[in-house]
Amino acid sequence: MAVKVLVVDDSSFFRRRVSEILEQDNGIEVIGFAVNGREAVDKTAQLRPDVITMDVEMPVLDGISAVKEIMSSNPTPILMFSSLTRAGASATLDALDAGAMDFLPKKFEDIARNNNDAIKLLQSKVKEIGRQRLTRTTRVPLPSATSKSASSTSERFSTLAKKPIVQPDRSFNNSTPRPSGNNTSVRASGKQYQLVAIGTSTGGPVALQTILTQLPINFPHPILLVQHMPAAFTPAFASRLDSLCKIKVKEAQQGDRLQPGCAYLAPGGQQMMVEGRGSNRTLRVFEDKNERVSYKPSVDITFASAAKAYQGDVLAIILTGMGADGRDGARMLKQTGATIWAQDEKSCVVYGMPQAIASAGLASESISLHDVAARLNKEVGCG
Repeated sequence: MAVKVLVVDDSSFFRRRVSEILEQDNGIEVIGFAVNGREAVDKTAQLRPDVITMDVEMPVLDGISAVKEIMSSNPTPILMFSSLTRAGASATLDALDAGAMDFLPKKFEDIARNNNDAIKLLQSKVKEIGRQRLTRTTRVPLPSATSKSASSTSERFSTLAKKPIVQPDRSFNNSTPRPSGNNTSVRASGKQYQLVAIGTSTGGPVALQTILTQLPINFPHPILLVQHMPAAFTPAFASRLDSLCKIKVKEAQQGDRLQPGCAYLAPGGQQMMVEGRGSNRTLRVFEDKNERVSYKPSVDITFASAAKAYQGDVLAIILTGMGADGRDGARMLKQTGATIWAQDEKSCVVYGMPQAIASAGLASESISLHDVAARLNKEVGCG
């Protein structure tokens, strides 16, 4: 059955271009168009699409407001199109907070190295999120956080706290490790760690915010974050997380010395690796000119470097995302004795990266997103 798509944009040229690209794939059918956010809300109710592609800036009702209304009245997977600017990054993060599933740059030349790759990526994202059958929406407030700049973020966080957490209705995959169950009933393993590393893609911004806002200011280890995201977005995302979390969050820079209670976000378009031993461990951040490497940043590359620098003293977590980035790096970590967790299928936006980990037999636990922080705090001895 073809994925039915509603295309929303105030530009007739862009609506036509997106429609032509999507309908090159026999598994996708464009069933309607909307020229502003208000029309998008109305046509979503009328046409019941499987996926909506949505521009951020539109007349009458902007894309962010339209996302909020749609997710409140007729929850539907939404793929945002955004400009690669600071303002575009902030607006896109707001749209993800409001309930959008994923985003792509509006300029197709910014999506991939060539036009064919960009077309395939757009088609694959639409089909992947279109497979998520949203059967229920529950309003669960995001975890409360002690903001380090409460006066500047209180209004934004008030909006975030109302965000609907949308869960696809899918049965548990038999190849996945057994779920950990209620996090309060699970004991810590007693293993000692020196580093936490987290990799994610589609659905990752909200997932990371859900986890990191629940970590205490005295979290005992440095945290490496690898989120598939364009270079224009990672500074804004790191800044947003830092304003909401008790721990410090920063975009990683060349030569950063790893400190406990600090999370380092890999810069978009670059790779992040750990170098050195003992107290001299630092981050190497560099431009990767290898065209055979699909992801920049890559979870595999960061995890592999952590395996070399920390051996088995690592707790690695793979969250929601398309593809299998992180599987090879997790395998290297596992071989050194590291612990690997995967987000469970039910709480994922896209069960791709965690499924690759689980199917390879690398994950010791499969954990619901909303239990990860409590389990993490307990495992490292601060919960």
